[in-house]
Amino acid sequence: MTTVGVEEEYMLVEPVTGRLVARAEKVRAAAGLEPFVTAREIQSELLQAQVEVATPVCGSLEEVGGHLLRLRHAVAGAAETHGCRIIASGTPPLRQALPVPVTDQARYRVMQQQAPQLVAEQMVDGMHVHVAVPGRRAAVQVLNRIRVWLPVLTAMGANSPFWEGHDTGFASWRTVVFGRWPVSGVPPCFADEADYDVRVRRLLSTKVISDTGQLYWQARLSETYPTVEVRCLDVQLRTDEAVMFAGLVRALVDTAVGEAAAGRKAPDIPAELIDVAMWQAARYGLSGELILPGGERRRAGDAVYGLLEHVGPALDAAGDTREVTSLVHRLLQQGTGADRQRQALAEGGLAAVIALLVETGGMP
Repeated sequence: MTTVGVEEEYMLVEPVTGRLVARAEKVRAAAGLEPFVTAREIQSELLQAQVEVATPVCGSLEEVGGHLLRLRHAVAGAAETHGCRIIASGTPPLRQALPVPVTDQARYRVMQQQAPQLVAEQMVDGMHVHVAVPGRRAAVQVLNRIRVWLPVLTAMGANSPFWEGHDTGFASWRTVVFGRWPVSGVPPCFADEADYDVRVRRLLSTKVISDTGQLYWQARLSETYPTVEVRCLDVQLRTDEAVMFAGLVRALVDTAVGEAAAGRKAPDIPAELIDVAMWQAARYGLSGELILPGGERRRAGDAVYGLLEHVGPALDAAGDTREVTSLVHRLLQQGTGADRQRQALAEGGLAAVIALLVETGGMP
């Protein structure tokens, strides 16, 4: 069975006011003392009000869910020890009185010197799904095939409607914030793995980006693991929603590997059309129409069912169909994280949004 791993990023907030607090190093250190947590599973991020967790390599969705729940509980407990809480939202709902300090690492200091305002506003959290692939040649073929589905995933995972105390009008404002970096958005189509490597070297040679970690494409090849990394998703309110996306992304990658092995040509969709589809997905989430890989507009639910149909055989082969489809149906009924944050706002203002995020941060 194809292996999968998940990374999640959380924000640290003061429990009553919901304001960001810069206590990441203290929280990381405390979480690392937990009996069943290793240091490599809890990592620093760009800003000191962020903490990232990374699961081990997993063979099943049950493993993914167990590790994410374990890590969320560890970080949530460590945060509480230091007088704060974790929230799982793609953006913070409230305006900050002062900028959050940058984590004291060389590459982060370079980024701050290069783009100070972008770094100051990079208070965004996502989830990344790594799926194993049989070599770089296959990995590039996977990128060429899954890129057309990234907008649908983005719409389903939208969980960042607020910024600086107001509703942005976007379901995933995090997607917009990330799109301001030099190398971002949906990846281009590559001829083969050599073309991928040449184009990455050219980008690095410009000195505008300092390393491959600044290839902020919504999907890319991992330089650390033999995986394709899908990065288009906001961090999810609940761990079972993260598990759903792990299953969908794995099935999407497995489907692409199978298509490439069978000699099927990758979809020839212009980059600008996928960019428009991504903007539409970030704007409306599942509350409006989405743009399908061929360019036609469809109800969001129809687009989601199109994705399920596309990956159906891969879900069956992995034994994930029942779990993933039931979670997708629940998502369509209850709405995205952005929908639920907005519902909380309508019912009780920003205080209710903060309460929702704090209450769900360390919970399943």
